Amino acid sequence: MPRPIWKGVITFGMVSIPVGIFAATESKDVSFNQLHKTCNSRIRQRRWCPVCQVDVPTDEIVKGYEYAKDQYVILNDADFESLPVPSKQTIELSAFVDRAEVDPIYHEKTYYIEPDQIGVKAYALLLKALEGKGLTAVAKVAIRTKERLCALRPKDGALVLDTLFWPDEIRLESAPHIPDVLVNDRELAMANSLIDMLTEEFEPERFTDAYREQLLGVIERKIQGSEAVEAPQPAASTPNVTDLMAALKASVEAVQKRKPEQVAEKVA
Repeated sequence: MPRPIWKGVITFGMVSIPVGIFAATESKDVSFNQLHKTCNSRIRQRRWCPVCQVDVPTDEIVKGYEYAKDQYVILNDADFESLPVPSKQTIELSAFVDRAEVDPIYHEKTYYIEPDQIGVKAYALLLKALEGKGLTAVAKVAIRTKERLCALRPKDGALVLDTLFWPDEIRLESAPHIPDVLVNDRELAMANSLIDMLTEEFEPERFTDAYREQLLGVIERKIQGSEAVEAPQPAASTPNVTDLMAALKASVEAVQKRKPEQVAEKVA
């Protein structure tokens, strides 16, 4: 079992349940690196400061909130830790709602909830109660540097936590506006008949990512067909040509400025 991304307690009424939460999903997308077409070397993304003209190490990067154009307020770890947010350590179940009332558009990410040993009975009590009533518990949880709305629900004999988008994060203005269209009874009956024939229990294991499988097949054939490429080893770092030329030019100008003075000293 991986390490939990959050540890704390779930509370409802006077009941406290020590738990940890773990990511319940992972992406299976086929990932690619960006290569330079000319030499097949991997492109490196730099944390570059255009003012200091240097690569910036991670320990010199801070978080800045832009409150006006090019004007920032810097926040450090202590600022985040000092926030008086109870949900950093506690998920307080503030309401119970019908499961169907939480529209899927609000769902962001799902996590498994695992109880500590001392909280197993209280966990089972909450699980059974939610299952029996067909309800979902609504609460808030602070994960890392963001507080999220969340929903706790039973699934396959355990509790899961869904982080939810806040209401102002739902883009209602982008919802399509469909004009009223007249549909006659015959058309509706045919549509219902087709839907009835295709109605079945949801079995996600029956579905596969055909695109990913085909893509991996193309990649494997290219490997077997000796179409793979190897990135060359980068050469030892060399001085920047432009900077070197600028330095040489500046040196020559400096010598030229000193030369008349040196000549005058010799004559004297």
